[in-house]
Amino acid sequence: MERALPEPLMIKGFLVYKGLLSIDDQRALVQEIRQVAEIAPFYSPITPGGRPMSVRMTAAGRLGWITDRRGYRYEPQHPSGISWPPIPDSVMKIWTALVPNGPSPDCCLINYYGEQARMGLHQDKDEGDFSYPVVSISLGDDGLFRMGEVGRTAKTQSVWLSSGDVVVMGGAARLAWHGIDRIRFGSSSLLLKAGRLNLTLRVVRPV
Repeated sequence: MERALPEPLMIKGFLVYKGLLSIDDQRALVQEIRQVAEIAPFYSPITPGGRPMSVRMTAAGRLGWITDRRGYRYEPQHPSGISWPPIPDSVMKIWTALVPNGPSPDCCLINYYGEQARMGLHQDKDEGDFSYPVVSISLGDDGLFRMGEVGRTAKTQSVWLSSGDVVVMGGAARLAWHGIDRIRFGSSSLLLKAGRLNLTLRVVRPV
């Protein structure tokens, strides 16, 4: 990503950069995520209550976010026991462009949404420091992104995120509730088998 940043949409404190990544940027990212998944394969997580999540998940970086019957947490290893691969350079360039004065992220969580996958309203609050934003990258099919506020009962607002869109959740939006209500399956030809990839960059423990 070499061009200047466009003016983002501001929605409830979320900064939404529509079309930030060119199609060449997107294809390069997908190729690098495939390489990550060859080392740390996508797996189907469960919640602490034993409920299967509808997304499949992997990660890159020093830490990966894990959910199982032991709870929600960050771990240095994939469930198979291998260390997570490094965050790809092209992903790091996006972070640097959007968070030029922050520390490098130590986690890139990668979620794959199939046709029926959803992500209920939640907060990203398992990190040790909320001073730095979460940067979310959309690749593949459109996803309906719902945004709330720090209060769980606040009115929400939704926007369709397309392939190449990037969202920055910082400041008032850092602990805001958010989720993905549905996928327009097959709306993009970027991924071979359709679906949506979402990459979220997080600073878990600044180093």
